[in-house]
Amino acid sequence: MRKEGRVNRKGAKRTFMMRKKGLTIFGAALLALGVLLLSSGVVKGSAPRPRFEKSALTITRADGTKFSFKVEVARTETEQTYGLMFVTSLRDDEGMIFPYAPPRKVSFWMKNTLIPLDMLFVQSDGTIGRIAASAQPQDVTPISSQEPVSAVIEINGGLAKKDGFEAGDKVESSILRSQ
Repeated sequence: MRKEGRVNRKGAKRTFMMRKKGLTIFGAALLALGVLLLSSGVVKGSAPRPRFEKSALTITRADGTKFSFKVEVARTETEQTYGLMFVTSLRDDEGMIFPYAPPRKVSFWMKNTLIPLDMLFVQSDGTIGRIAASAQPQDVTPISSQEPVSAVIEINGGLAKKDGFEAGDKVESSILRSQ
């Protein structure tokens, strides 16, 4: 005969193990769901990086020295919103161009951008109007073109100074000609 108040240890252990197993299965299901959502792009900011068109551009300094770049082209609103977010490195001959037709005043920020960037604001005549040097990763302070521009070029932070780029230098690209 069983006494009142007595706990069946075997039953309690089995109940505990079932709860533990249930939590483990629940945790694994949550993890799988999270991975699925991230890989599908459902979670905001986690969408796969767009496939950008590639192009070439040349920057010619006032002294005639030319610098060639291979750039990704951010034409669409989605591409321009994504930009270089989550990119962990760029070679010194790589960058991104954001073309605007017609020219307009624009602002950029560095949210979710992991590397410092120089921003070259290109006027409608193809010259650099302004350089925002070494914009800092993750900074949400707006960086304005301060005037209508036909394009913005992003390159590695500090590269504009290293290569001696200045306002007035000429940018040549089929992207600018096709606008």
